[in-house]
Amino acid sequence: MATKKLNPTTPGSRHRTAPQFDDVTVSKPTVKRLVKGKGQSGGRNRQGRMTSRHRGGGHKRRYRLIDFKRDKHDIPAKIQTIEYDPNRSARIALVAYADGEKRYIIAPDELEVGDTIISSESVIEPDEGNAMPMKNMPPGTFIHNIELNPGKGAQLCRSAGTAAQMVAKTDKYVTVKLPSGEVRMILGTCFATVGTTSNPDHFNTTVGKAGRSRWKGRRPQTRGVAMNPVDHPMGGGEGKASGGHPRSPWGQSSKGLKTRKRKKLSNRYIVRSRKKSKK
Repeated sequence: MATKKLNPTTPGSRHRTAPQFDDVTVSKPTVKRLVKGKGQSGGRNRQGRMTSRHRGGGHKRRYRLIDFKRDKHDIPAKIQTIEYDPNRSARIALVAYADGEKRYIIAPDELEVGDTIISSESVIEPDEGNAMPMKNMPPGTFIHNIELNPGKGAQLCRSAGTAAQMVAKTDKYVTVKLPSGEVRMILGTCFATVGTTSNPDHFNTTVGKAGRSRWKGRRPQTRGVAMNPVDHPMGGGEGKASGGHPRSPWGQSSKGLKTRKRKKLSNRYIVRSRKKSKK
C-alpha cells in the first residue's frame, strides 16, 4: 500500500497525505459471524465520570474477531480476502481452512489472495504467514504476532509495518529484538508468525485537519501552559510563560520520569532495554 498527496483544493487537503487501499479486495466484511457490534464509552466509566480525557465521538465501528492464537494446527488455509479494519492500523485477511472454517488473521505483508498458510507445532517451512513455536525458527527470522505466554495469543508486533527479529535461541528461551530496540528473552514454546505486518506506509500518513481526528474519536487537547493555575500545574503566568517543569495535570513529572517498577517480574527477561539501545 502507498500514500497519495492530494491537490490543495481546500485548506484541509493542503498538507493531507491520504492512504490508498489498493491492497484491499472487498469493501465490506463477508462473514457476519466474525463481526459484532462495538460500543463506545467516550472516556466515561460505569458511573458516567470521565476517566480518560480527549475521547468521544468518532465514526461508528464494528469489531472483527481476530484469531491471535493461530491454534488450528496442521490444517492448510487459503487467503480469501484482504480487508480494512477500522480498529487497527494493519490490514486483516480472511482465511478459509481445508475443513471449511473461516477466520480473520492479521494480514502479513506481501501476502495475496490465493496464497496458502499453515500453523503447526512441528517444524515447518518459515514462509511468510506461517505460525509456529519460535524454537522451531532459524535465528535471524523476522516475525510478528508474538506471544508472551504460551497459548495466550499474540501481544507483540501487531500494528502496521512492524516486525521483530529473532537473534538467538537456547534450549528454553529465544532472544528477540523488538521494534523499539529492546532485546528480551521469550519462551521458545510461544507462537509467532513469520514475516512483517501489512500496511507499512501507515506511518507516512498526515492527518491534515482537526476533523479527521474527530472521525477517529479524538477530541481536542488543550496545552497546560494555556490554562489557569487552578486547572493545571503549568498554567498561569504573565504573557506566554513557559510553565515551569513539565508535569501532568495531576502533578506527576513527565518527559524523562521513569515509572517502571524496579522489581518488576519481567525485568529478568530483558537483555537490553530500549533506552540503552538507542545510545
